[in-house]
Amino acid sequence: MSKRVFVSVDMEGVAGVASWDQTIRGGHGYPRAQELMTEEANAAIRGAFAGGADEVLVNDSHGTMDNLLHERLDQRARLIFGAPRASCMVQGVRAGDALAVFVGYHAPAGEEGVLAHTFSAHFTELRVNGAPMSEAEVNGLYCASLGVPVGVLVGDDRICGIARKAFPGVTTVEVKRSEGFSATDGLHPVVARRRIEDAVAEAVARSDELEAAKVPDRLSLEIDFAMPVDAEIAATVPGTRRIGGRTLQRDVDNAEELLGLVMAWYYLASVGVTQRARLFGPR
Repeated sequence: MSKRVFVSVDMEGVAGVASWDQTIRGGHGYPRAQELMTEEANAAIRGAFAGGADEVLVNDSHGTMDNLLHERLDQRARLIFGAPRASCMVQGVRAGDALAVFVGYHAPAGEEGVLAHTFSAHFTELRVNGAPMSEAEVNGLYCASLGVPVGVLVGDDRICGIARKAFPGVTTVEVKRSEGFSATDGLHPVVARRRIEDAVAEAVARSDELEAAKVPDRLSLEIDFAMPVDAEIAATVPGTRRIGGRTLQRDVDNAEELLGLVMAWYYLASVGVTQRARLFGPR
């Protein structure tokens, strides 16, 4: 029986990354961060094939979603890149995948952790059924709805702690410890990659023992926005309730609809940024 592995790769949780300058295109540290991100992706790919995978699909999951250095990526893997996408960081995962691997992940907005945020700087907190959630948990919920377990998560100590509570049987690889929002005490990148490769190989080899997290019968999404105008624009999505000056709420039928709503509110909030620049920018 074939064994397919899905790998989502973000950047903020990668070993050697600690500042916004590294994660934003045009920053002087961005090219180095691209290399670090690509090599952690390669470590996960090597581990997946060593553990018995027949196919690996990688999702470039950071920012504009075109960060990985394609010619440096392990040739055995396929790659999804570019944006926008309806399922964002988990575009391409499908029912029947042996497991999902989350690399370079980070803590949610409002929590301690290196470069902590939740999908967007426009969001100050995201809640599902009243509980604050990280990107990893939202993406994991979508994977779980397809019956796919999250087998490995790589990032700082804060997101690793969250993952151990959220995903049954998950292996976490802590490549750095948070010393502040943009400060970290981290492993050497080569050591981090070795640990990622070993963890993924072991998880893929025992993937039959993993179970997907349970998806609640009821799903209610709430997001607090950084600015009231962002919430006002995003509230144009049908069925959305504005329950506070900066807070939107909507009940959804399934995890796919929940993730799609997060993406819709995300892009509409970006319109709010453009509007503020037009109204209050240099004259």
